[in-house]
Amino acid sequence: MNWPNIFDLLNREMASGIVASSSARLVLAALLGGIIGLERELKHRPAGLRTNMFICFGAALFTILSDGLSVKYLGDHTRISAQIIPGIGFIGAGSILHTRGLTSGLTTASTLFVVASVGMASGGGLYLTAIFATVLVLIALFSLGQLELTFNLKMLLTTYEVTGTSVEEITQEVNRILEPRHRMMQNILSGSTGQHVRLQFDVNGCNREQKELLRDLKTSAVLETVTSLGPVELE
Repeated sequence: MNWPNIFDLLNREMASGIVASSSARLVLAALLGGIIGLERELKHRPAGLRTNMFICFGAALFTILSDGLSVKYLGDHTRISAQIIPGIGFIGAGSILHTRGLTSGLTTASTLFVVASVGMASGGGLYLTAIFATVLVLIALFSLGQLELTFNLKMLLTTYEVTGTSVEEITQEVNRILEPRHRMMQNILSGSTGQHVRLQFDVNGCNREQKELLRDLKTSAVLETVTSLGPVELE
C-alpha cells in the first residue's frame, strides 16, 4: 500500500471541486428526505424519518454515481439512475397492505416514489427543483388530508366501543341504528367485565356520517356508554 500515492489521489480529488459539489447535493437530499420523513413519522407511518431520508440520500448518490462513473468509464450517463425507479417501485409495493377489508399504504408508497425523485433532482444539481417539490409534497401531506375530511371526500373506517348488558342486545341496537345508513359493523370484538359487556366494532363512512352515527349511538337508551376510538389510519 503506497500511502503517498493515496494521499496525492485524495488531494487531487478534493482540489477538483467534485467532492464539495457532491457533498452539498447529498446533504441537501438528506435534509429534504428527512423533512418529508418527519411528517410521516409524526403520523406514525411505517416509512418514517430514516426510511425517507435514506431513500432520498440513496437516490441522490446513485444519480451522482451514474454521471461520475459514466465519465470515467465512457458509459451511459443515465444507466444507473434509470434503475432507481423500478427499485423504488419494489419498495413501495412492499408498503401496500390489505387489512380490514381495505387497502392501506398507497400514500406511503407514492410518497416514497416522490422522495426518490427529490433525491434524483438533488443529485443532479437541480436544487431549486428539489426544494420546490419538497414544499409541494409537504403541502399535500399536511393540507389535502384535512380538506378531504372537511368536505367529506374521504371514507373513514372508525372504531367504536359500546357497553351494555349482553352482546345480543348491543348488536341488535347498533344494527338498528346502522340500518337506515346501509352500513354494517366490521371487525367485531367483545369482552365481559362481569358488570357489563364491551363491544368494539368498525364502521365505514365519511366524516359527516361518523359524527351523526356517534350522536345516535350516544342517544340510545340501550347502550350504557359509547366511545369513539378514532379512525383506523388507512391510506
